[in-house]
Amino acid sequence: MANSAWSEKILQLLRRMNNFYLPGSGRSNCLRFEINEAQVGWIPPHVASLLTRYPEVFSPPHGGTVSLRRSLDSYEKRSEAVDAVLRTMRQEGSFTCLKGWRDEKYSVMPTFSDPPLMCMERAATSLFGVKRYGVHINGYTVGDGGEIRMWLARRSLTKQTYPGLLDNVAAGGVAAGVGLKHTLVKECEEEACIPAAIAQKARPVTNISYTYEDEDGVFAESQFVFDLELPREFKLRAGDGEVQDFYLLPIDKVKELLATDDFKPNCAMVVLDFLIRHSFIDPDTEPCYQEFVAGLHQTL
Repeated sequence: MANSAWSEKILQLLRRMNNFYLPGSGRSNCLRFEINEAQVGWIPPHVASLLTRYPEVFSPPHGGTVSLRRSLDSYEKRSEAVDAVLRTMRQEGSFTCLKGWRDEKYSVMPTFSDPPLMCMERAATSLFGVKRYGVHINGYTVGDGGEIRMWLARRSLTKQTYPGLLDNVAAGGVAAGVGLKHTLVKECEEEACIPAAIAQKARPVTNISYTYEDEDGVFAESQFVFDLELPREFKLRAGDGEVQDFYLLPIDKVKELLATDDFKPNCAMVVLDFLIRHSFIDPDTEPCYQEFVAGLHQTL
């Protein structure tokens, strides 16, 4: 693929994953979701209209904002009240995203370093546009001559989202009450059979943030990225059934695949960042270099 065509494909990926910021997006019509006057998300208007049926939990929209009732004055009260609403909506079939209910809770707070104000079912987070945090691991090897090869995973065809697409070595959402390193080690062991002793050597290298919208709501996501150099003799094995295969590929092949529709989109962003940080994309020869970097680090 010619350089210009490759670059345009990457720009299309970044626009898609940041479409909430683009002119004509639904952002101007969304309502701020606030808890104790702190914004924690964005609620699409069709969701806000249904929340008015639960006045004991949500205040009526006012000044472009939907807030939780002040009477819900603790983490537990907020979490339980919102969960009851979501379970009712799930039973009524109000939103298709709730069909993917996981019984997995995510923390809700203004920023990652803030104390959580409540927790929420993962499948419902897009209805409120709350920030979702995850961990992604780049696995790679280094040859005697310094050449880098990268491990990629092929997602299982039974995965609920993006079945059969290429993925990072391991990745997962950060559940409520769980730390980043714990999540990293757990996902490495479960998905790729990487022992904890090796996984713990992964280095935190960056954070990738983006926000996109689709028919299921607003996806404000922030991924903590780790690089893990793996021993050349070590072979990855699928563990928990979420991966069907692993491939160890030269960087030129990885770069080529990046511009196809064969990658889970946010995992493609993580790989793009790896290529930039390891100087496989050169600002002297890539005219879209600055757009690439900016597209990987958009924050609300």
